[in-house]
Amino acid sequence: MPTFDFDLFVIGGGSGGVRAARMAAQTGARVALAEAAELGGTCVNVGCIPKKLYSYAAGYAESFEEAAGYGWKLPEAPQFDWAHLKAQRAKEITRLNGIYASLLKNAGVTLVTGWAQLIDPHTVEVDGKRHTARHLLVATGGTPFVPDIQGREHVVTSDAMFDLDPFPKRLLVVGGGYIACEFASIFNGLGAKVTQLHRRAHLLTGFDDDVRQFLANEMGKAGVDVRLNCDVASVTRHTGNNGSTGGFTVTLARGQQIEADTVLFATGRVPNTQGLGLEAAGVALDERGAIAVDAHYRSSVPSIYAVGDVSTRVQLTPVALAEAMVVVDELFGKGKRRLDYEFIPTAVFTHPNIGTCGYTELDARAKFGEVTVFSSEFKSLRHTLSGRSERTFMKLVVDKATDRVVGLHMVGADAGEVVQGFAVAMRAGATKAVFDSTVGIHPTAAEEFVTMREPMPG
Repeated sequence: MPTFDFDLFVIGGGSGGVRAARMAAQTGARVALAEAAELGGTCVNVGCIPKKLYSYAAGYAESFEEAAGYGWKLPEAPQFDWAHLKAQRAKEITRLNGIYASLLKNAGVTLVTGWAQLIDPHTVEVDGKRHTARHLLVATGGTPFVPDIQGREHVVTSDAMFDLDPFPKRLLVVGGGYIACEFASIFNGLGAKVTQLHRRAHLLTGFDDDVRQFLANEMGKAGVDVRLNCDVASVTRHTGNNGSTGGFTVTLARGQQIEADTVLFATGRVPNTQGLGLEAAGVALDERGAIAVDAHYRSSVPSIYAVGDVSTRVQLTPVALAEAMVVVDELFGKGKRRLDYEFIPTAVFTHPNIGTCGYTELDARAKFGEVTVFSSEFKSLRHTLSGRSERTFMKLVVDKATDRVVGLHMVGADAGEVVQGFAVAMRAGATKAVFDSTVGIHPTAAEEFVTMREPMPG
């Protein structure tokens, strides 16, 4: 048998990579992890965590506005300090980076700093030094995609949004996915004048149609200028006499022009596979450019595995974590662990939030045939006095043959918190009858899910 430096070498220190390295090392395996940037990957550094922190910051603006309806008189208009928020965020992210490093160290993982490249099915090179391993795991995540348009060098991606300097008074967001919608909501709440362009007829492709339309309407009411069926043709930079940037002109395909201080392209993410030496090692990619893997996350090369956004079926941090656990069990455990991709809950931290689990109405009809749909739209108790017009939307999709709830969707405050609990029930196969027999918590918005009785026609 050949001798290797390690039993497992992980490329990528994001959520999936760190989880796999830690758990593998705890089984007694010899494990190394290579990362060229800060530990924690996209989620910790420029994704989920800072984005949620900024979403909280934007929420305070809404709360200040609502406070008067509840009798609070602020002595003066609240002032937002963008530099302070950035500094506080950076401090928290640095703390999390340190926690990740400690977790790896305490588990006995060898941390290798630098860019790793595959040399062959068992060899990785980092900064000129080669390491061998019985198994290799690629967990390098994804990277923002910007289409090839004139002036693309002037735009920013989501990675840059947390440290913009100065704060943009006019922000143009291009895209209709969850990242685009979240940043549009966040910066609108923080005080920017936000315009959001999307080339399709509706936001959030893949979400339930009613959710998509309801959110677009709520974002519009909150102040985001949402423009659909719009394609960007070019971005032109204005330069002052001293070389300073005076903003940008964005020209649309139909000729209209929009002025902005910052142009964010949130037009999707692609697997981060460039410069990894995958071709040299014989690793096959699929039609999306992701590493093609089987049910055990093994690539076309038996010794090389991949998890998370670099190979993903679902681009979510908890999915990468779960996939990592399957790989560790496959390599160093009993090999019985599997990940079921049905009924994975998710949230979008727009204002208001989206929480969803299971099938959209359209997908449910395609899969189950006859379905019964229940929905409710209302003003939450909070806004009876707040003075705001924000409304909440909830929807259940039920398989008529089994009475099982196969789709649950919400647009409203804390939707992610609400839907997480219902996701457990849906995983357990809860029927509409079980929902109906459950006593609601009153007064809450969440109780609406167990009190809807009248199905929608059709």
